[in-house]
Amino acid sequence: MSILSEFMDFLKEYKVIAIAIAFIMGFAATTLVQSLVNNVIMPIITPFIPGGNWQAATFSIGPIVIGWGAFLSAVINFVIIALVVFIIAKKVMKEGKVTKK
Repeated sequence: MSILSEFMDFLKEYKVIAIAIAFIMGFAATTLVQSLVNNVIMPIITPFIPGGNWQAATFSIGPIVIGWGAFLSAVINFVIIALVVFIIAKKVMKEGKVTKK
């Protein structure tokens, strides 16, 4: 067995190509969600943030300054991505259960 055929068997057995495609699609989806949050959702929330600049919104406790505006954006990004992954996983698991019967 040649190295090339062993490598091809490895790719097929562990579905490396499918994983790579899923990784690339996930990266693209993350970029899309970040754009949605930064350009659509956060401008809607901005009037409710003191000072009006969500990226520079801070909270001071004496000499400690906590930047909560960017953190809020990251939390919204995480929640949207986690929700999408949950929905996809639930759909895939449901289809997996149906095909096993």
